[in-house]
Amino acid sequence: MATAFISHSDCLRHEMGAHHPECPERLSAINDRLIASGVSQFLAPYEAPLATDEQLALAHPIEYVRAIREFAPTEGTVHLDPDTAMNPYSLHAALRAAGAAVLATDLVMTGKADTAFCSVRPPGHHACRARPMGFCIFNNVAVAARHAVAAHGVTRVALVDFDVHHGNGTEDILENDPNVLMVSTFQHPFYPYSGTQDPATNMKNVPLAAGASGEAFRQAVETVWLPALDAFRPELIVISAGFDAHVEDDMAMLRLQDADYGWVTQRLVEVAAQHANGRIVSSLEGGYALEALGRCVTQHVKVLAGIA
Repeated sequence: MATAFISHSDCLRHEMGAHHPECPERLSAINDRLIASGVSQFLAPYEAPLATDEQLALAHPIEYVRAIREFAPTEGTVHLDPDTAMNPYSLHAALRAAGAAVLATDLVMTGKADTAFCSVRPPGHHACRARPMGFCIFNNVAVAARHAVAAHGVTRVALVDFDVHHGNGTEDILENDPNVLMVSTFQHPFYPYSGTQDPATNMKNVPLAAGASGEAFRQAVETVWLPALDAFRPELIVISAGFDAHVEDDMAMLRLQDADYGWVTQRLVEVAAQHANGRIVSSLEGGYALEALGRCVTQHVKVLAGIA
């Protein structure tokens, strides 16, 4: 199984201040672990392109895209919200992160790769149609889903989000989209304090209580996600791959283990094999305990590449 690994050095230059958890070291931890484990040799590396305004406008109003461009600083740091800031390199990093998702979609839809993982930052799933928040500027996975429809004629995209935080931005953009089914798990009550109800028929949210283990997560996948995905018959699966529900990650209070990420990836690979010719695009969201992040991404990518 050919798996693309898409990243760019621009994503390392985006910094939001000392001690900010969404830091460049996250990508370094992933790269180091992939190399140490030997997994990197099985991946096809690609550099993320810059997303175009037209591609971003598939998920965001063009006025919002232009406003972000205009707000980007040439020196120092500016805050978009209390948690989300831009330095002089952040605009290119955000454009690369969305561009990676577009490239990944092109690669799997044209058969140049079976699956793809985007090791990028900033993350995207809190970015709403016209509002940045929660470390996110552009919604990378929403751009990927809409690009699959617009550029490749896909009529059924499954958006899967296992980050510890609810993907409120993705939901804001894609609710009631007839071409998309979104399934998610997340801790609740917890930031961004949403997701307890399904706002549209194409949304399947499963809140998990603080302290929930991998057993509760797996039950949600088995009883809610998989039946919905099988009924939807996706032609492409796009994953918001957040690893901050891990027991070692003190940003939240779920208790997933390394093996849970391998397990859920395998279940999604099976769905993709049945309905989507194996096509999966995965993009990094959260995960702030660096050692656990490196291990869990390696588990995830191993399964995507069929070498687990």
